[in-house]
Amino acid sequence: MSPMHLHKNGIVIMLLMLCLVMLGSCAQSPQRIEGAEGSGPRYAVDPYWPKPLPHNWILGQVAGIATDSKNHIWIIHRPRTVTEDERGATLTPPRFKCCVPAPPVIEFDQQGNVVQAWGGSGQGYDWPKNEHGIYVDPAGNVWLGGNDTTDHQLLKFNHDGQFLLQIGHPGNSEGSNSTSQLGRPAHMELDPLTNELFVADGYQNKRVIVFDASTGAYKRHWGAFGNRPDDTEMPVNNPQSTQFGNPVHCVRQSRDGLLYVCDRINNRIQVFRKSGEFVQQIVLEAQTLGTGSVWDLVFSEDAEQRYLYIADGSNNEVHIIERAHGQTIGSFGRAGRNAGDFHWVHNIAIDSQGALYTAEVDTGKRIQRFVKVH
Repeated sequence: MSPMHLHKNGIVIMLLMLCLVMLGSCAQSPQRIEGAEGSGPRYAVDPYWPKPLPHNWILGQVAGIATDSKNHIWIIHRPRTVTEDERGATLTPPRFKCCVPAPPVIEFDQQGNVVQAWGGSGQGYDWPKNEHGIYVDPAGNVWLGGNDTTDHQLLKFNHDGQFLLQIGHPGNSEGSNSTSQLGRPAHMELDPLTNELFVADGYQNKRVIVFDASTGAYKRHWGAFGNRPDDTEMPVNNPQSTQFGNPVHCVRQSRDGLLYVCDRINNRIQVFRKSGEFVQQIVLEAQTLGTGSVWDLVFSEDAEQRYLYIADGSNNEVHIIERAHGQTIGSFGRAGRNAGDFHWVHNIAIDSQGALYTAEVDTGKRIQRFVKVH
């Protein structure tokens, strides 16, 4: 064989090897497609969602995310956490061309376009000092909370931001057995069959409390294992604690009528009947210290809601758990700044197609979308 043929064959072999390496690298990229090692769903980040915000807006800490019946995505963020450096366009004189804090409540469509935005102080209600938690009920009403040390109220608005109802009031908490006042409520969800609002209450109180969603009238409340709440300080990061820790960070209702409650700092989910009767406990990443592992959760979109997707803001992962037996079968994400990474992933939402949406606080200050690929 001539030297020329050898040279050409060598080039072809090198090109083939390069292609194989590139294909292998793409197939194994843990930041783009991850999941349950063939036994469950796998997700890929959509790096182009959402689209750039209009009006020179920028987000602060995103402290809540939800989906509605139209598969629109709603967020609540904290405009006051936008730093002076980030809001340079608002200074006098303007320091930079960008940016302006966005209104605290924003609705996006499936494509990531802003549909509308509203929120902030107004007549007849007490807007929270530190926004926390958003939920859109089946009628399209928007519920909001707050977790500042003086935020002890929930607010209800219609789709367009018209005020409808306030439960509780700012000032001082009255403790975990008050029937009229909240304690830095973190999250809420409505049972449309009974018109009852279940509240994860919260960053100061240690309970689930239930209200009539139309009038705000008190119904009932309970603590860990269905016990009467006790505000005595207890060791944290303890899945065997007889009381909830702070914060009681989420409450979610499954289609089979169970309530799943995030006891974040104790690394566990407690499951109840709507009456407050304790059913079971699921422990997640029990060795996690600090702020704990169970920050938020949603159920998979299938009729049986086979999986739980759990946002873990300490380990910066989304865990995938078999709901029937509580076994972790996969996860995606890691600490970082790239698309698909997380820094303090705080909340999670899901649409009817199974796409997941995440929100980040602290210096994360963003939302991301993950689409199912298997």
